[in-house]
Amino acid sequence: MPAAWLLAISIILFLIGYIWYGRYLAKKFEVEGSRPTPAHTRTDGIDYVPTKSPVLLGHHFASIAGAGPILGPIYAAIFGWIPVLLWIVLGSIFVGGTHDFASLIASIRHGGKSIGEVIEDHIGRAGKKLFLVFAWSVLILVIAVFTKAVASVFVTEPSTSTASLLFIVLAVLFGLSIYRMKASLFISSVIGVALVFASIYLGVLFPLVQSYNFWVIILLIYIVIASVAPVWILLQPRDYLNSFLLYFVLLAGVIGIFVANPTVQLPAFTQFETNLGTLFPILFVTVACGAISGFHSLVSSGTTAKQLNRETDAKPVALGAMLIEGVLAVVALITAITLLQSDYLQSIEGSGGGPIGIFSNGIGKFVATLGISETIGVTFAALAISAFALTSLDTATRLARFAFQEFFETENQPNLLSRNRYLATLITVLFAAALIFTGSGDTLWPLFGSANQLLASIALLAITVWLAEMGKDNRFVRYPMYFMFAVTLTALAILIYKNILEKNISLTLLSLLLFTVAIVLVIQAGRSLRELKGKVENLDVKSS
Repeated sequence: MPAAWLLAISIILFLIGYIWYGRYLAKKFEVEGSRPTPAHTRTDGIDYVPTKSPVLLGHHFASIAGAGPILGPIYAAIFGWIPVLLWIVLGSIFVGGTHDFASLIASIRHGGKSIGEVIEDHIGRAGKKLFLVFAWSVLILVIAVFTKAVASVFVTEPSTSTASLLFIVLAVLFGLSIYRMKASLFISSVIGVALVFASIYLGVLFPLVQSYNFWVIILLIYIVIASVAPVWILLQPRDYLNSFLLYFVLLAGVIGIFVANPTVQLPAFTQFETNLGTLFPILFVTVACGAISGFHSLVSSGTTAKQLNRETDAKPVALGAMLIEGVLAVVALITAITLLQSDYLQSIEGSGGGPIGIFSNGIGKFVATLGISETIGVTFAALAISAFALTSLDTATRLARFAFQEFFETENQPNLLSRNRYLATLITVLFAAALIFTGSGDTLWPLFGSANQLLASIALLAITVWLAEMGKDNRFVRYPMYFMFAVTLTALAILIYKNILEKNISLTLLSLLLFTVAIVLVIQAGRSLRELKGKVENLDVKSS
């Protein structure tokens, strides 16, 4: 079967989903462009900054994408391409799209606060505290794992380290030109993108060779600065410029696939149980960001909601970014399924470079049909993945800082832990550093997939209760929530069982903790819904 057909059908469905389902979501949430957003009502020049839609889309997309939608579908292809493709397309539109759009709207309607704030208002303060502990713990894991990953890439690909450092300098200059010198966004973008590619070229010419520990320390220093610096001077412009790397890789991959039109080699369906586990729930957890990711709710309600200029921008920023990520996931899947099954299995086991090797080599072969050197294509794809891993790293640090401060917030008695962003960041990074240098980040990684999806389930749960309290129809949020809880709790139960058999006490305890937090939140949400139903019934009786 020609792979171009799969890509074309997927893109058409994504476009239909964006237009039709996006209109449906906007109507359900009664989105109005005239309603002031927190970026205007709480402007502080640090976190709350009104931002033009194209810039915010770049920042948001770069933050949520990372390497997740590339690695997940390639790993999941072991089940066959049909179940993976169906979940990417349907999941991105009706589950991930709903989750991301709803999380952003819920946050801006609650003053730009996190999903934890929504939980506090509608489920209870104890529920909020549980969620913030859970979210902060997951983000600590993300920081540790991504720091180790980026440091390893910098060691094996020194050209990437040079390019990344140049990106950071370029981002600061770009932010200053846009927000302080009031330069044209279009002209600045053209110059900035040209300098991004120049940075990559300079990175190849002047690779910076250093040790692994050196890069870990540098990265930890960088994320401390990125977390406390005003969002407009570093995080936002760097993400915006980096988004063009992924756009270019995505566009080159799409065009290359249509021109090369490779044939799908992997079976449409292999078997229900593979080395990864059973199709349900493991496939859904493995695809992760390619269809839905709880990390997106933290980005939407953590940084993006504080920068949204108008409510109507939620559709292109939240839903648009999720569907673009869906296209990237389909392209990544195609790089895997156009391999012979023997070659795919050999590559996925590491001897062929793993998922990143599969993706980079696939993109290199596709763009070679456009007259671009395959070597340059492979190198550029690898550099883009590394750049976005770094983007996810600094975003996760800022979000962890928000969660930490919010946990210690009190109404009448401001305290050091809630008010001081420097101290909150330092404590967060120190915990992550402890994981990095003890190696615990690697042992905890199997939990990340389930924890990430559980975040999405909890976010959907909070929004379900919020809509119910307003007397709004919540079925379009509630049904995806049911499914995601079924996936994550089943996955965690399997993980608990496996870790008990392997006598891995730490993973068993952590899995039980995540499982327990989810169950407690579900119970508290159920209690809130029952109380709400009781109030409505009493009002009906009195009115009659």
